[in-house]
Amino acid sequence: MATLLLVLAALSLTLAAAIHVFIFYLESIAWTGPRAASTFGLTGEQAEQTRQLAFNQGFYNLFLALLIILGLVLQSPTLAAAGALVMVGAGAVLILSDATKLRAGLIQSGPPALGLVLLALAIATGSGPSLGVG
Repeated sequence: MATLLLVLAALSLTLAAAIHVFIFYLESIAWTGPRAASTFGLTGEQAEQTRQLAFNQGFYNLFLALLIILGLVLQSPTLAAAGALVMVGAGAVLILSDATKLRAGLIQSGPPALGLVLLALAIATGSGPSLGVG
């Protein structure tokens, strides 16, 4: 059972990292393009005015994703959980600061929250402090 929980936790955390890499792409690379404008509801002028801010924010998302990826590669639940906890916190701030951003906040915080719960259950059922699944 613990092994299944670890696999599910790793999948959920991988999804969380992938979402944040995609957000990095939108914010730091494609910010003034049609995909980012559609996703964030921006006009071309708004995108240009906020380009530098979005570029910087995108890298925050990339670094969070890298923290989880590094935790998974090194089989370190501490690193993976740290990245996931910050993602959940950022999603909560987004939701609390603007109720119209509920969907975006849940996309941002749902997979890492699920990963944290599954990781905690795996450790509690005796898998030990490793993300090793094999």
